[in-house]
Amino acid sequence: MDELVSRHVKLDGVVTLVDAKHAMQHLNEVKPRFVVNEAVEQVAYADRIILNKIDLVTETELEVLTNRIKHINGMAQIKLAKFGSVDMDFVLGVGGYDLERIDSQVQVDSSCSPSHHREAGHEHHNHHHDHVHDSTVSSVSIVYEGTLDLDEVDDWLERLIEEKGEDLYRMKGVLSINGSDQRYVFQGVHSTLDGCPGSTWGPDEKRINKLVFIGRNLDETTLRKGFRGCLV
Repeated sequence: MDELVSRHVKLDGVVTLVDAKHAMQHLNEVKPRFVVNEAVEQVAYADRIILNKIDLVTETELEVLTNRIKHINGMAQIKLAKFGSVDMDFVLGVGGYDLERIDSQVQVDSSCSPSHHREAGHEHHNHHHDHVHDSTVSSVSIVYEGTLDLDEVDDWLERLIEEKGEDLYRMKGVLSINGSDQRYVFQGVHSTLDGCPGSTWGPDEKRINKLVFIGRNLDETTLRKGFRGCLV
């Protein structure tokens, strides 16, 4: 049955509908230790996010929620909505797993930290110590001009998914590879990783590498060190 279905349909992308009125309550929900906060994960996996019922919150509440969502997932496009009304092209033809479209998808939001989006994990000490907020899910963005050694990149990413695959929800990147006029694009989900040559760099275009990692307990320092180790 799965094989039959796969002939006719594919996973185009993940669209998450967020209730602006009640989302913070669920994102902040205290869970038993080692129990996943489903609301946080749904935001983390999303390619597109519809932030609905914005007419029921203040501008300040909307800004706080939007920033929280971007901290969890700095990759997803966010559309504000009332009564769930959005253009169909926002939810169809997403191409979230299409390597040929990654170049246009990897955008680092300048409204947040230019280097990364991070939520510091914390406990509420007035609760039992076995219950914590699931605030360790975050996204880390790396934007850097330069060229990379493809073999070093492959080794780095393979080590990364071997060591952190279970905690890596999504990752995407557009890279400038030494000796190549084409971008190199990659994407991964947990321990699955795909990559291939992309579009050609323009003759006067700056070769800027852009990578986004979304996951649990991400170490920005380690990720940046691994990236720098691939530079030529």
